[in-house]
Amino acid sequence: MWWPYLLVFLGAFLFDVVPFPFPPAFTVMVFLQIYFGLNLWAVIFIGVAGSILGRYVLTMYIPSIAGSLFKPDKNEDVHYLGKVLKHKGWKSQLVIVAYSLLPLPTTPLFVAAGMANIRPLYIIPAFFIGKFTSDAVLVNLGKYGAENTDKLLHTAVSWQSIFSLALGLFLVCCLLFIDWRTLIQQRKLTLNFKIWK
Repeated sequence: MWWPYLLVFLGAFLFDVVPFPFPPAFTVMVFLQIYFGLNLWAVIFIGVAGSILGRYVLTMYIPSIAGSLFKPDKNEDVHYLGKVLKHKGWKSQLVIVAYSLLPLPTTPLFVAAGMANIRPLYIIPAFFIGKFTSDAVLVNLGKYGAENTDKLLHTAVSWQSIFSLALGLFLVCCLLFIDWRTLIQQRKLTLNFKIWK
């Protein structure tokens, strides 16, 4: 039966195409793998492919949303941040891999890349390395955790999940409200809340 694998792809895609922190895509991968008894490595490969396509689409459409939502100076600020990332070369690639390995939402990374008009191919290879590694570990742990499903369901809304969501929202707020040009050029933290059109 092939259609549950299609659900894995679509679920991972939908979780990673939204421009705000959402539960990690591996959660839908783990659920579907357990529910349908799917091949673990097929789920990982298909799910990561869905996540990458979702993040790619996110970086493609976020500039048009950013242009209509945010003031031009906020967009210029994020463009400047993108130029700094590009200038760092391999160091920024290592940061992307490390960030993708951590249990942090990668939405702010791709929102920033999209707003800064960074080509997705600049970010996706490093993201793939981190995403594949972390999802392989987490889906394997999810399979192991299936033996303790009752315990997992009781902790689904735990302080860790709430903290992860709050951290994701905080990172998006940092991206939007910090004046990055002033921070990088003058080493001065300045907040600007007047970013909306």
